[in-house]
Amino acid sequence: MSLFVTGTGTDIGKTHVSCGILRARPVRALKPVMSGYGLLHPAASDAARLLAARGIEPTEAAIAAISPWRFTAPLSPDMAARAEGRAIDFDALVAFCRSDDPVLIEGVGGAMVPLDDRHTVADWIGALAMPVLLIGGSYLGALSHMLTALAALRDARIAAVVINETPGSSVELADTVATMRNFCAAPLHVITRDGATDFSALAALV
Repeated sequence: MSLFVTGTGTDIGKTHVSCGILRARPVRALKPVMSGYGLLHPAASDAARLLAARGIEPTEAAIAAISPWRFTAPLSPDMAARAEGRAIDFDALVAFCRSDDPVLIEGVGGAMVPLDDRHTVADWIGALAMPVLLIGGSYLGALSHMLTALAALRDARIAAVVINETPGSSVELADTVATMRNFCAAPLHVITRDGATDFSALAALV
């Protein structure tokens, strides 16, 4: 089974969780769209981290093979593409992601980030009809962000929701988890900052 990893926003832990899954189960991984891609430091990119988690050297060619739509500006994909006089071909993006074998796809930004003038990440997920792993945080406001993302993905099959502990949050992690259990029917998983997380349960989703 394949899995699409998305989040409530950028820098929420999609790559961290994806890498943990890949170390536990090294299936094929794709990061089709990247913005803020540093051409001088490709090995620090999200795609490079996914490759490294699978034990693959993150060369420029290897990165390009799993991430065809790379943009320099750290903006939403539609804006980053426009800044370079380019655009994401949505149908080509969907076709690139289709696979007969299990694949982990890491999205870009949050679930409602625009990809072009008409499509968002949620549309991308809908076109692929893949199970979704939603990543959220435990900061003040995270509950609203996670529930809003789930509402936007109401037609998708949510395989699980991951609450990635936010460092220095004014909200107790346990309280965030307890409240989410009241509103979310999908399985909940918690990623703690002590490095003790076992990713085997998440890896079983792929």
